[in-house]
Amino acid sequence: MTTALDTGNTAWVLTSTGLVLFMTLPGLALFYGGLVRTKNVLSVLMQCFSIASVVTLLWVAVGYSLAFTPAENPSVNAVVGGLGKAFLANVPRGALTGSIPETVFAMFQLTFAIITPALIIGAFAERMRFGAMLLFMALWSLVVYVPVTHWMWGGGWLQRMGALDFAGGIVVHVTAGVAGLVTCLYVGERKGYPATPMPPHSLTLSVVGAGMLWVGWFGFNAGSALAANGAAGMTLTATQVSAASAASVWSFLEWQRHGRASVLGIITGAVAGLATITPASGYVGVGGAMAIGAVAAVVCFFSATTLKRRLGYDDSLDAFGVHGVGGILGSILTGVFASVTLGGTEQISIGRQVGVQLLACAATAAWSGGMTWVLMKIADVALGVRADEEQETIGLDLTNHEERGYDLT
Repeated sequence: MTTALDTGNTAWVLTSTGLVLFMTLPGLALFYGGLVRTKNVLSVLMQCFSIASVVTLLWVAVGYSLAFTPAENPSVNAVVGGLGKAFLANVPRGALTGSIPETVFAMFQLTFAIITPALIIGAFAERMRFGAMLLFMALWSLVVYVPVTHWMWGGGWLQRMGALDFAGGIVVHVTAGVAGLVTCLYVGERKGYPATPMPPHSLTLSVVGAGMLWVGWFGFNAGSALAANGAAGMTLTATQVSAASAASVWSFLEWQRHGRASVLGIITGAVAGLATITPASGYVGVGGAMAIGAVAAVVCFFSATTLKRRLGYDDSLDAFGVHGVGGILGSILTGVFASVTLGGTEQISIGRQVGVQLLACAATAAWSGGMTWVLMKIADVALGVRADEEQETIGLDLTNHEERGYDLT
């Protein structure tokens, strides 16, 4: 274990921390904000900013400690950590995690804790009350995100079992995607869905946001190496290749089906490729990354279009179709393409590893789905989660915040 501070590694993780926060503010905020109708754009931006604020306070208070500090009882530690570093106590300026300051590691992990609940917004966009959303997200970050982070990255039972998740396919995308599906089912369909067309109000904003997400994802994935080295370089390469592969294949599928490739399609495909490569990014080679991106485009395209229409659920911005499906798919494919026999880095039995990955995805999905339903019920009883018909018709910008996203008068 490295005990000396490495300034190069520290500089890279500091940069990656900024990149991952940039993914939420303003990247995800603009990506989602452009996809909703004009009357709800500010509500989405406000949700992203408020989640970043509240989760930061919770993470510093107890979240980081429960995720990454070992519990005194080993059996308890398999499930959740301890409170020895609550409020970052016992984290002096000179404390190190590997070769970087522990404060830098804690803030890097905070950015993951911020973007994960923010992803859920896309599932219930345009119809959830602000106060109930904030209460739900605060509870969700502590009850769902923190324990799963400990299971996978803090010495918990999934990590001990040998599950692979380099940068958050399970921790981030499976938890958020499944939670998104549950929240959209709980809240119900938007007024007029699916008969009334509800196109994005500004694809320009969404393209800008998607570009920010793509750039920020280099910090998300390559930053998870926690070092400025060859592993980070290959992780960045795999991330770029998967995103490009998925964006290209998604556009081709649209061209074949509809006779043209859309802007919405190419940015959605890119995000699907980024989400799906996340768990595998540090373990696979270029060929594996290209294959994962292509498969992600095909599977997520089907889930975000045909499957959603057939099942009839209103996942407004395809949080489950892209992040949930992509996270599960990528986590399973990690068990295949991480093998050295296919250009990866791990000496594994593909069959056994795929089984481990499936178990990890199933356990995480069950915990996230079950707890999300419970927490939505709590928020509903306390504050009421669904905007009433008048609020939804007028829009959440005015009814929740008394502000307009655009004033053209």
